[in-house]
Amino acid sequence: MLITSPCVVTLTWRLQDTLGNLIDELADPLEFFYGGNDLLEKVEEALVDQTTGFAAELHLEPEHAFGDYDSSLVFFESRAVMPEGIEVGMQFDGPPPGAATPDMPQEAIYTVTEVYPEHVVLDGNHPLAGIALRLNLVVRDVREATEDEIEAGSVGSSAFTVLNTAPPDTPLH
Repeated sequence: MLITSPCVVTLTWRLQDTLGNLIDELADPLEFFYGGNDLLEKVEEALVDQTTGFAAELHLEPEHAFGDYDSSLVFFESRAVMPEGIEVGMQFDGPPPGAATPDMPQEAIYTVTEVYPEHVVLDGNHPLAGIALRLNLVVRDVREATEDEIEAGSVGSSAFTVLNTAPPDTPLH
């Protein structure tokens, strides 16, 4: 079966930065909805009209992956409004409850990047924002999408969700 929208592709991959540092490896095949919300646009472009066994090495500049790093998405919040046990790496879907900084985008996922006695640094960029990437992928299977998958535009919670969580035109397993 050829990869055309809508269908479900099963992939494995190895994701690295351009220096060859491993970021993520998906050794066990995982399904993704092609023609919906599961895959980056450049990944879909590479897969169109391919079939099982297709392999590719893609170079993704930040604008084709998770966007450029946007320093305006970094905020300082009082530690007093943060939950007990706040740690580097914790994430909030939207601004944390009680955040006092005006104009924090509501749709961003904020990662705690630094914790100080009086304040916490929150970063609304995707962890891979501003990084050029190399993605080696292999198509392990292709199948027709179910009606539920077509309606949802996704096969569920895929690993690429981490790689494609930002709303369109915003920075970002």
